[in-house]
Amino acid sequence: MEWNLQRVKVGILRTLLGLTPLALMLGLTLATYWLVEKNSPSILPSIAPVRLHVPDYTITNGALSTLNELGETKNRVIGKQLIHYEDDATIDIKAPRMRSFQPPKVPVSVQADIGHLDGDISILDLSGNAEILRPAQPALENQKAAPQMIALSDYFQVLINDDLINTRYPLILEQGFSILTSNEGGSFNNVTQTMTLFGKVKGRIEREQQGQR
Repeated sequence: MEWNLQRVKVGILRTLLGLTPLALMLGLTLATYWLVEKNSPSILPSIAPVRLHVPDYTITNGALSTLNELGETKNRVIGKQLIHYEDDATIDIKAPRMRSFQPPKVPVSVQADIGHLDGDISILDLSGNAEILRPAQPALENQKAAPQMIALSDYFQVLINDDLINTRYPLILEQGFSILTSNEGGSFNNVTQTMTLFGKVKGRIEREQQGQR
């Protein structure tokens, strides 16, 4: 009986000794894995940084220009201060003024107290004492001479790519000795340099005075 017990003990010991290399390999593997995990930089999900609507730069007495297909200046926007925002690339402008060039016609300008330019530089919103000025146009080969035109409103939206200046706010239009008012605004076409009025229109239209060109 004692002999059989001794054989069992010996068998168990041999089995344990046989498993020792496997246990060592398993321990070494676990230790290696632990060291790799401890020393590897943590990998976090890729998250795009949140951009805040805050200015990233400001330009004093700055100017922006757009060009036509010939590389010539088509529009130029200037302002006492241009404030650019990082999240949407929009620009707030203090005392903005935009000049549009349509040679051989005279340049047309539009200005206001404050302005907002979208990130694509395609829409300019002008608020506060907004004004469109087209100087007197001399006679051209296919166009009669035209007196100075001024349009006044609280707000204008300039569609830069479409050469249009629109408003739905009440508008006053002065051209030469004529003066008109519209309760629903109007639209100025910079290509033809003409104004279309909306809603109820009142005022007076004076014929060209003798000697006026």
